[in-house]
Amino acid sequence: MKEILELMELNAKITEQEIAIMLDMEVEEVRKIIKEMEDSKIILRYITLVNWEKVGEEKVSAFIEVRTTPQRDVGFDSVAERIYRFPEVRSARLMSGTYDLAVFIEGRTMREVSNFVATKLATIEGVVSTTTHFVLKTYKQDGVIIEDDEEDRRLVISP
Repeated sequence: MKEILELMELNAKITEQEIAIMLDMEVEEVRKIIKEMEDSKIILRYITLVNWEKVGEEKVSAFIEVRTTPQRDVGFDSVAERIYRFPEVRSARLMSGTYDLAVFIEGRTMREVSNFVATKLATIEGVVSTTTHFVLKTYKQDGVIIEDDEEDRRLVISP
């Protein structure tokens, strides 16, 4: 199961047939394992990582440090849930350190992101403070180098 997940994490387009060959398994067995992992929410979704700048689409991303007051019996979960339900929120994580939640959001403009923080995020009961950091450039995301201009330095081997 772990080997299948590792292969799929590297390439969501890998076929069941390719996985079966690589792991010396039957295709039906691979198909069954993948279905079970989807049903049990181990595999949550298949995604495509897009370099939107190359498409000419401008997006503004921000990382927001959120300090909260934990609530009785639920801790940070209740506040976190109210935050991550907003469609602007791409990721939300409970953190150790000087702030409680790391929230990554995306908008069309800096003003849109700023308005989200001021009118939606900061007004949530239990949110004590926020610090917004706008992303200026992304070099690597989800393990993928975005602009990899390094040339292939391997030597050609000929017979």
